[in-house]
Amino acid sequence: MLGEYRISGRRAADIAASVEQAVGAGELNPGQLLPPLRELARQLDVNPNTVAAAYRTLRDRGVIETAGRRGSRVRARPASTAREAIGIPSPPGVVDVSMGNPDTSLLPPLGDALADAAARHAARPTLYGDAAVRTELEETARAALDADGVPDGPVAVTSGALDAIERVLAAHLRPGDAVAVEDPGWGSALDLIPAMGLRVVPVAVDDEGPLPEDVERALSRGARALVVTCRAQNPTGAAVSAGRAADLRSVLEARPETLLIEDDHGHGIVDLALHPLAGRTRHWAFIRSTAKAYGPVLRLAVLTGDAITVDRVGGRQRLGPGWVSHLLQDAVVHLWRTGAVDTRAVAAAYGSRRDALVRALRERGIAAHGRSGMNVWVPVPDETGAVARLLQSGWAVAPGARFRVASPPAVRVTVSSLSRSDIEAVADAVASATVPAPSRRYG
Repeated sequence: MLGEYRISGRRAADIAASVEQAVGAGELNPGQLLPPLRELARQLDVNPNTVAAAYRTLRDRGVIETAGRRGSRVRARPASTAREAIGIPSPPGVVDVSMGNPDTSLLPPLGDALADAAARHAARPTLYGDAAVRTELEETARAALDADGVPDGPVAVTSGALDAIERVLAAHLRPGDAVAVEDPGWGSALDLIPAMGLRVVPVAVDDEGPLPEDVERALSRGARALVVTCRAQNPTGAAVSAGRAADLRSVLEARPETLLIEDDHGHGIVDLALHPLAGRTRHWAFIRSTAKAYGPVLRLAVLTGDAITVDRVGGRQRLGPGWVSHLLQDAVVHLWRTGAVDTRAVAAAYGSRRDALVRALRERGIAAHGRSGMNVWVPVPDETGAVARLLQSGWAVAPGARFRVASPPAVRVTVSSLSRSDIEAVADAVASATVPAPSRRYG
């Protein structure tokens, strides 16, 4: 089963270290099946509980994954290796449309906001024991959430959307629990979940969001949590429609024990109405990031949810970083209250480029997708070949492998850096690199 390598150790920590060192040295390969718990206990002459503790430690560290009776295996990719590492480096002269960054020309200048925050700090410095969330930020954020129909709940602040997702999952789940996630979906979330020792259950997506039948199937098979992107879904651009939201709410109402996490990272860069799902389950969280509309440098997201969830997140946060900088919180309040971002103009800027690229690709017989946000998803029959040929044509796109679990091959094109004159050139390059099969569904 393990070839030449022999796991060693008498204590759980030593057994876990033996496996982890072998994985790091390449002596245990990705996907390698580990011995059943009792079999390894006999080989090492230790109590089965000792091996169980070692496997539990390895799973928590993201070294192995467990699948019940199918056993434990070395993860296909170490938890420390992000999906962003999948791809080909862009040589000089190649236009990089792979990174998913916002258009910097659409981001507001931060000078006035930071100066205002510094002045507030000078007038009243933040000290230990102060509230974690600034009153002004809580009030402004809550008013915007109310206007969008997000259920009432306390507000917390985290260091970005991924930080919020991790804290909410950790507040309710334990290693080995399953999480239903969009497929294709945000690569960082797909990395985070197994790194926490949790299991990913893929849910197919179309232009209107997760498919209700897939969500129902995942929850009926034991998934304890569901993560949904409201709008500007990465990588497909999907946005939850009113009809799809109604169907998903029905699924969730029948399973009130589900932990629901909604990610509205597209707030401020989309002009589609929000159709929140929150409030149909006992425990829920709604996350609104500032990264796409105001800049990744701010590293700030607002989190609301049921009282227990937000209290657990805040309690654990106090034992770690304590709080997100009040300077950043005050800067964000300044940006919100002064209307530093014209959300309609920003949404129109991304929308015109995205729609033009989708239209140009479809004119060439390519079924591209991009209902909202800054990305276009292009199904292809040969992902590796398409990426390589596009690179030769002068365009670096993101391989779909960064975002996929079980969905078909594709590539992602970010439109942020594209000018109107680039659209036809990109479409021609994609058309010459591949002729993907048309599909309305991503997985």
